[in-house]
Amino acid sequence: MSFVTTYRLRIARKTWRLRALRKSFELRSLSFRAGDVRREDILLFCTLRNERVRLPWFLRYYRNLGVTHFFFVDNNSTDGSAEYLAGQPDVSLWHTSRSYKRARFGIDWLNHLLRRYGHGHWCLVVDPDEFFVYPFCDSRPLRALTDWLDASSIKSFSAMLLDMYPKGPVGAEPYAEGQDPFETACWFDRGNYTISRNSLYGNLWIQGGPRARAFFADRPERAPALNKIPLVRWNRRYCFASSTHMLLPRGLNSTFDEWGGEKASGVLLHAKFIDTFAAKAEEEMQRRQHYANSHEYRAYHERRGGSLDLWCKWSEKYLNWRQLEIHGLMSKGNWA
Repeated sequence: MSFVTTYRLRIARKTWRLRALRKSFELRSLSFRAGDVRREDILLFCTLRNERVRLPWFLRYYRNLGVTHFFFVDNNSTDGSAEYLAGQPDVSLWHTSRSYKRARFGIDWLNHLLRRYGHGHWCLVVDPDEFFVYPFCDSRPLRALTDWLDASSIKSFSAMLLDMYPKGPVGAEPYAEGQDPFETACWFDRGNYTISRNSLYGNLWIQGGPRARAFFADRPERAPALNKIPLVRWNRRYCFASSTHMLLPRGLNSTFDEWGGEKASGVLLHAKFIDTFAAKAEEEMQRRQHYANSHEYRAYHERRGGSLDLWCKWSEKYLNWRQLEIHGLMSKGNWA
């Protein structure tokens, strides 16, 4: 990498960090309970709006994995999300009514919280509909993974976003609060993915899956990115450059093996397509706060979200992480 490119990325990192500091003044603390967080604790950071029905299962899932404390930014929810989170003993909560889009889709807010509270910790950064799956997650807690990463001097861990969906119309079966969303949204595309490498940031760029074939078949280059780096041993010098798709410094994006081997990686099971999907798509279509003038939500709106059926004859029912590894969607690498 040339000196000019290195300099550009260094300036970009300083710019994003300064921007996060400026955007921190948009946040108002509603409840702060992180005073007893210990050095070895695993933390989770998340931005949300109107996700009340999802929160009980989300918190239960990540508590069971081994997350010790949660940091949430509530972007002006009107469904009781903030009130629910404010009552949780392991949650610190901030509120903002400012523009999600102008905060770079929430990542400026999270970069600030990560810098202030995440330094020295293993931090998960996920959305309320993303559920982290890693090698041996059925028998080993998240602490076992982070201990191995520490022992291997690995600072970041990648995960492919895997869209999950039901068999039949997305809105056919009601989702009950506290329910495991993958009881119904238990199907996925085992193929239909493209991978390229971002030459500037060095990360892999993955697209495809059901959203690509259902909404972007005629313009696949506009399909949502599925590459994520959700788990990082955070340092206050770091920042996310574009959602959780890529980080700075650039070396944190090298989560693949360039020497013919295979680095360990995970999957984020994406529970977007449950019966709340149509209403959420309509709300976000009206707000126009998402990437590229909400072109993704416009595509959902055009396809009449609730009656949408993503299942096809190539769909496969989810069983466990080993199945995902067999299909090449994740890897245990040399972690045995």
